[in-house]
Amino acid sequence: MSKIKDKSSFSGPMGKRHRMMQLNGKKAKNFKGTFKRLLFYLNEYKYPIIFVAILSVLSSLFSIAGPKLLGNITTTIFKSVVDSISGNKISIDFLYIQKVVIALIGIYIISTFFNYIQRYIMVGISMKVSYDMRKKISEKINKLPLKYFDNTNQGEILSRLTNDVDAINRTLSHSMSQIIISFSTIIGVTIMMFYISPLLAVVTILILPLSMLFVMQIVKRSQKIFKKQQDYLGHLNDHIEEIFSLHLIVKAFNGEEKETEKFDKLNNELFDTAWKSQFLSSLMMPIIHIIGNVGYVAVAVIGAGLVAKGKLFVGDIQAFIQYVKSFTHPMAQIANISNVLQQTVAAAERVFEFLDEEELINDENNKNKIIKSEEVGNVTFNNISFGYTEDKIIINKFSANIKSGQKIAIVGPTGAGKTTIVKLLMKYYDINSGDLIIDGINIKNLKKSYLREQIGMVLQDTWLYSDSILENIRYGRMNATDDEVIEVAKLSHVDTFVKMLPDGYNMLINEDTDNISEGQKQLITIARTMLSNPKILILDEATSSVDTRTEIQIQVAMDRLMKNKTSFIIAHRLSTIKNADMILVMDEGDIVESGNHKELLELNGFYSKLYNSQFSTI
Repeated sequence: MSKIKDKSSFSGPMGKRHRMMQLNGKKAKNFKGTFKRLLFYLNEYKYPIIFVAILSVLSSLFSIAGPKLLGNITTTIFKSVVDSISGNKISIDFLYIQKVVIALIGIYIISTFFNYIQRYIMVGISMKVSYDMRKKISEKINKLPLKYFDNTNQGEILSRLTNDVDAINRTLSHSMSQIIISFSTIIGVTIMMFYISPLLAVVTILILPLSMLFVMQIVKRSQKIFKKQQDYLGHLNDHIEEIFSLHLIVKAFNGEEKETEKFDKLNNELFDTAWKSQFLSSLMMPIIHIIGNVGYVAVAVIGAGLVAKGKLFVGDIQAFIQYVKSFTHPMAQIANISNVLQQTVAAAERVFEFLDEEELINDENNKNKIIKSEEVGNVTFNNISFGYTEDKIIINKFSANIKSGQKIAIVGPTGAGKTTIVKLLMKYYDINSGDLIIDGINIKNLKKSYLREQIGMVLQDTWLYSDSILENIRYGRMNATDDEVIEVAKLSHVDTFVKMLPDGYNMLINEDTDNISEGQKQLITIARTMLSNPKILILDEATSSVDTRTEIQIQVAMDRLMKNKTSFIIAHRLSTIKNADMILVMDEGDIVESGNHKELLELNGFYSKLYNSQFSTI
C-alpha cells in the first residue's frame, strides 16, 4: 500500500502531517518555569482564588474539630462504664452528649457548605481559564505564518486545543482547591495532635519523611513519561483525523490493513506510556497507606500505654487515630495530585509552546491603501526571489510587468513555481528579495487586509463550509443582501441548479461537502468571488475536475468575473488560455518565455513543446 504510505505525494498539508507523525515524545523542558507561568496566567483570578483558599481552609478547620468532639463523647461514655464496673451507679451525661452531637452536625454542615461554595467558584474559574486559552489558541492560529503549518501536523494543534486545555481545566476545577484543603488539613491536624499528645504527634510526623522519600522517587521517574503520553496522544489524534479525511483514498487502494497496522503502532506507543504513567501514579496511594497503617499501630500501642498510666484519655486515642488518618489521607491526596500536576504542567507547556510561536509580522501600522478605481490592478514583479526554506530558493529573480485589466496566464510543468507566485501575491509568504508592487505601492507597505480585499481567488480545490448555499456565497461579502447574493448566483449559473434542489438557496451543504457535485461547488466559489467584487483575480486551474458541459458554464461565469479585472490564470490545460493577453512560461522558478499564445507557438520553444505534448499520442 505504498501509495497511501507515502502521502508526501499528495498535494496540500496531508503529506506534511504524515511526516510529522514520526516525531517522538519530548521531555518536559522547564517544569518550574512552566508552573510559574501557569500561576502567573491565573493572576487575573487571584482574588477569587484567595477567597477559595479561605473557604477551603475554613472547611478543613471545621472538619478537624470533629474527631476531638467525638473523642470527648467516647471518653464520657468510657468513664461511665468504668464507674459501673467499679460498682458505682451508671451515670451518662446525655445532655452533654446531645450538645456535642448537635455541635458536630453544625460543624459538618458548615464545613460542607464552605466546601461546596469553593468548588462552585473554582469550577467557574477553570471554565473561564479554559475558554480564555482556547480563544487565545484560536486567535494564534490566525496569526501564524503558513510556514508553521507546513511543518506542523493538525493533530498536534487539535490536541493542544482539546486534550491539553482539558487537562488544565480538570486540575483547576478539582485539584487546586484539594491542594489547599490538604495542606490546611495537615497543618490543622498537626496542631491538634500536638495538643492531644506531643509524643504521639512526634511518632506520627516521623512517618512523613519516609512517605515523601517514596513520593519524590516516583515523581522523578514519572514526570518525563507524562509528557510523552501527551505527545503520543497528539500523534494518534493526527493519524485518526488524517485517515478519516482520506478514507476514500484508503479504501480505493485497499489500504485498510496498512493503516490499521499504523494505528496499532501509535496506539501501542500511547498505551505503553499511559500504562507506565498510571502504574507509577497508582503506586503512591498503596505505599502511603501502608506507611499510614504503621502509624495506626504505633499510635494504638503507645497510646494504650499512656492511657494505662493515666496520661491520656481513651477518647483521645480514638481522636488521634482519626487524626492520623486525616494526616496520611491528605498526604496521599497531595501525592496523587502531584502526578496530576505533572500532567497539567506538561499540557500547559505544550499550550505555551504553541502560544509562543513566532507570529506574522504585524502590519497594522501600514496606512497605505489600494485605491478602488477602474485603474486598479497594475502589478510589477521586480527581481523576486523566494524559497520556503532559506537554503532552497525556488523562485529566481522573477520579473514581470502586468497592466490593469490584463489576463495573465502562468503555465509550466509541475514544480515550476506557478502557485508560489500566487502565494507571494497574496502575501502568504514574505519575499526573500526583490519588490512586488501593486499600483505603485510595495506590498511590504500594505496591510494584508487592504491587499486581500482587492484580490479574489477561485482555486482547483473548492472550499465551502457547512452552512446554506446562500451563506456560502455571502462569505465573499458578509454585509451583502439576499438580493445581491441571488443576483451574482444568476450571473455565475448557480441559480440554474439551485432551483432544482429541495431547499433551494437554503439547502445546507454538509460537512464533507459531498451532497453537491464538484462543478456546482466550483460555481458557488465563483459566485462568492464575484460578490466580493475584487480588482485582481487569481484562477488556479478552476475547471480541471469538471465535465465538459459544466466547464463551459464555469468558463462563461469566469469570463464575466474577469471583465475589467487584472487576472492571473494558472492552467495546465493550455487550450483554456489561448485568449490570454500575456502568457508567462515558467520552468524551475524562472520565466523562460513570455508573449501571447500565437507568438509563443511561433517561437517553437518551451511553450510550443509543452502545448503540443498535450495533443500528442503516447
